[in-house]
Amino acid sequence: MDASEHIDSDPTGSESPQQDLEPGLTPEIVDITDPQQRPEALRRAAALLKEGECVVLPTDTVYGIGADALDPIAVQRLLMAKGRGRDMPPPVLIGDAAVLPALCDRVPDAAKALADAHWPGGLTLIFHAQQDLTMDLGETNGTIAVRVPDQDATRQLLRITGPLAVSSANKSGSPAALTAQNAADQLGISVALYLDGGPSRIGEASTIIDFASGDEGKVLRQGALSIEDIHLIAPDVVPLAQPETPDPAPETDPEPADGPSQDADPVTTDQPTGSTE
Repeated sequence: MDASEHIDSDPTGSESPQQDLEPGLTPEIVDITDPQQRPEALRRAAALLKEGECVVLPTDTVYGIGADALDPIAVQRLLMAKGRGRDMPPPVLIGDAAVLPALCDRVPDAAKALADAHWPGGLTLIFHAQQDLTMDLGETNGTIAVRVPDQDATRQLLRITGPLAVSSANKSGSPAALTAQNAADQLGISVALYLDGGPSRIGEASTIIDFASGDEGKVLRQGALSIEDIHLIAPDVVPLAQPETPDPAPETDPEPADGPSQDADPVTTDQPTGSTE
């Protein structure tokens, strides 16, 4: 499997499906926008994650479902909650860029420059993982996708827990969750705790750049960070490949004055608009 399988963006669209709940059981949502509640909520979330549970947390882009990246059973629980297989491994969120050398075999200069400029923020970078890294995230083919989110409470949590495997907090193939309630509507009681940090500020998935396949970097998903902003820092990054467009139809003669044209109506080609997870 190649690095593109780290892509974790679910299509936006109509209403999120409601997760079936057992009678009398409802997801637990805790407001962490309240400074009085936040410290205890983060301590509780960290304890649940250490026990192998999943926790939904806010990020700057969209809400994520997190699990201890060093606990393969917890990571599998995350994938099951989303309805996803091991062929689509989750990215890893870290609290600070200083953690990166412990996870990655090598960080090319362009990647370091982008991380310095845009972390924390909506940028995910893919590298070759350290050979002795004990994370089992799925079929990664020796790569790891890493991001530092621009969300204070979540970075506080990450400094307590260490790296977390985090995927978008929605059922696979359904709209991304922009609020804790959106996530709870989809994932229900498969998640032990929902941290409500208010609506996601960006509301768009992160941009993903692959540095595992080359030091120049290649965009795998265009998201919150524009290619123009990327090229200001790393001009050699290869943009996302655009789908081929069909050749224009040949021009036809003007309609004769004595009657309508006998030519068929022009054919239009609709390009698919769905996104890849």
